Amino acid sequence: MLVRAQRAGYRVKEFPVQWTPKGDTTVDLVRDVLGMGSQILRVWWEFSVQPRATRRVGLATGALLAVVALALMTVYLDPASVLDAIAGADRRVVAATALVYALSWPLRGARYRDILAELGYEGEVGFLTGAVFISQTGNLVFPARAGDAIRAYVVKARRSVPYPSGFASLAIERVFDLLAITVLAGSVLVGLFATGSTDGLAAAIAADIGTIAVGGETVQPGTAARTALRVAVGVAAVALGGVAVIVASARRDTDLVARAVRAVSDDSYADYVSGIVGRFVADVQAIAGDRDAFARVGATSLLVWGIDVAAAVGVLAAFGFGLTPYLVAVLFFAVSVGNLAKVVPLSPGGLGLYEGAFTLIVVGLTAVPGLTAAVALAVSIVDHAVKNAVTVVGGVAATLVFNVSLVEAVEGAADVEDPVSSER
Repeated sequence: MLVRAQRAGYRVKEFPVQWTPKGDTTVDLVRDVLGMGSQILRVWWEFSVQPRATRRVGLATGALLAVVALALMTVYLDPASVLDAIAGADRRVVAATALVYALSWPLRGARYRDILAELGYEGEVGFLTGAVFISQTGNLVFPARAGDAIRAYVVKARRSVPYPSGFASLAIERVFDLLAITVLAGSVLVGLFATGSTDGLAAAIAADIGTIAVGGETVQPGTAARTALRVAVGVAAVALGGVAVIVASARRDTDLVARAVRAVSDDSYADYVSGIVGRFVADVQAIAGDRDAFARVGATSLLVWGIDVAAAVGVLAAFGFGLTPYLVAVLFFAVSVGNLAKVVPLSPGGLGLYEGAFTLIVVGLTAVPGLTAAVALAVSIVDHAVKNAVTVVGGVAATLVFNVSLVEAVEGAADVEDPVSSER
């Protein structure tokens, strides 16, 4: 109120008051931290950001973000390593692999559309594919999965999806991703047990390949792979446990969220906060309680991550190796373990757990002539680079395309909210 009064030209008078502490406080943790903090951010946006949010500024900001994303990708994944690794590959097959991998992105958009539709919101596959591209690019080059917040903002500005539902849809997507990858890895692991190949897996995990250098990067596949396997087992267990809890809780009608928030605060503002959190939980449970939606989103997730593995298979073929059913199964296991390990950002976007797990598993479980540890590492680097490149290119394109529209959406949202605020 004071800031708006000053901006409107009013004079603000300061005068002292006498204060006598009485022992109690009216400060409330939930109300004051969230309420005052959000109001500060709202005033900052209203007076500092929104007046400058023109079309030209939006386009320039999008272009700057694109340059930063590309620059950060070269920091995480050394170009010299990629060029050195790709020297032994057929570039035409690698390019075809990139096109195959790109096919998974419209599927991601369609899956996200199905998730939002189950929560009661509509969206086109094209727009939602772009939103997924933007968020995944942000997650690739920035820490702490900052891209998720960007996507929540995009769908709120363009499709009026509230933030609780936006973040709930992201949580649902992540759960299905982890579940699909776990199913792929678990299926191969069951096959290894059935064929008596687990001894080979144990020997592969215990193997010491040493340090391998590619371009300007060095990787210790043994250490990275063992860390990746431990992380993958933990992530898979959490994913399965999370799905079990969500499915079980979807059949119960309890007010655990409200009770938990009120345990921290007994202020009336706690009802508002518990309502937001409760909406998030209810949205996550919505798909878990619908068997058809659960099956549909789950099947799409399996297809998305199946294409992800197919890209690795294509890269291996680009290095001149013949494909056998057993080798493809090993690639499914190696890529799935690497993807589960990447959930924990120990080496975000760069060389590390994914490459180490891929190299050790492929070399340890196969006896293909010429498929040495150095070659397997090169295959994993090219595979990683292809996927990163498709993600960043798609994210940059989507950022440039949607940036002007986002400015229009923010201005449009303000026009809609003003009459409502006046009526209140």
